[in-house]
Amino acid sequence: MPLIHKTYYDILDVKENASYEEIRASYRCAILTSHPDKLHGISEVSNSHHESQVKFLNIQKAWEVLSDSSSRAAYDSELQELRRDMVIAEDVTLKDMVVEDVGEVMDLFYQCRCGDYFSIDSAELEEMGYSLDKDGSKMLLQTVDALASSVVLPCGSCSLKVRLIIDSDCSFSS
Repeated sequence: MPLIHKTYYDILDVKENASYEEIRASYRCAILTSHPDKLHGISEVSNSHHESQVKFLNIQKAWEVLSDSSSRAAYDSELQELRRDMVIAEDVTLKDMVVEDVGEVMDLFYQCRCGDYFSIDSAELEEMGYSLDKDGSKMLLQTVDALASSVVLPCGSCSLKVRLIIDSDCSFSS
């Protein structure tokens, strides 16, 4: 499974140029749906309970940083620096990926020059707001947001990364 780093903007599901009001509204919605008191039916030792606690804490941290203009400016500066330092081997599209249907999720792979793979699965795409559906020999990617986006995928073995360009509402062969 690839290590995809979510920004605080991703955690709060807002664009990087979002206003304070948009960030606040998204934070309030996210915190209400992930608050531990709202999830009291989950066992104390369950893995999903731990995941929900981590999600709640990430939402809190994102709000702390993005709600303050000076900490947000510093964070934005760090993000820009990280993006400048990131070396991308190449840009690929979903049509370049090999799809493997493994039951509940579909894995998408792109071979690295070292022999290993860059990968992402349909569950990760779903977290990003995309739905991957199989229609015979074609794969359909759909989203409610008509914007294209991208995600950086690391190789499973070496230090190379690719940028996966995701075009909204596209289809490709599996």
